Amino acid sequence: MDFLEMWEQMGVIVKLLMVVLAVMSMWSMGVFFERLFTFFQAGKQSKMFAPQAAKHLKDGRLKDAIAVSQSKNYKYSHLGKVVLAGLQEYQFQKESGVELERDDLVDAVRRAIQRASALTAADLKKGMGSLATIGATAVFVGLLATTFGVIAAFQGIAATGSGGLGAVSAGISEALVGTAMGLIVAIPAVWFYNYLTSKIEFFNVEMDNSSSELVDYFIKKAD
Repeated sequence: MDFLEMWEQMGVIVKLLMVVLAVMSMWSMGVFFERLFTFFQAGKQSKMFAPQAAKHLKDGRLKDAIAVSQSKNYKYSHLGKVVLAGLQEYQFQKESGVELERDDLVDAVRRAIQRASALTAADLKKGMGSLATIGATAVFVGLLATTFGVIAAFQGIAATGSGGLGAVSAGISEALVGTAMGLIVAIPAVWFYNYLTSKIEFFNVEMDNSSSELVDYFIKKAD
């Protein structure tokens, strides 16, 4: 019995659950490849952004560093977003006409950087919740399909009055397709989630390091 024959013999509920699993699989693949592209661009652009911004800051060209951070060439850069928030806050405080103490100025910059880091981290996690949900529930959706398939198989046996191995095996094999589909969907989703989570943790470390370096820069500049 091939899959097409099994599909034709499945009940309506089992078919609906198979469609749900297919949608979950396509959704997880879509999220994974979209995040993979975003993370690749973020890493690539951040490597290009960091030395340019550091050079401008070392030479004291704050406006040039802001211009680089705002460039469309670095729109995916997680470091660019964090650095830009700190630079803009520092420039705003300096141009506001209100003289702040060094500690107050540094605290204002630090808070701006922390807000930008939180928003950037949340943006990096976009779609991760759905991956976690698919990885955790796809197996249960498959088991639910198997349960309905087994029920249908035994109802068929009861209706025909035939309880031999031949009568049972076809229905059971059809029912187990649900479990297999659930595993096929869940296993890659868990792999995708774990891989992307490790990348996000690495980006968070990079943002923390850049934030600390930028705050140290402003402390020295204020001194």
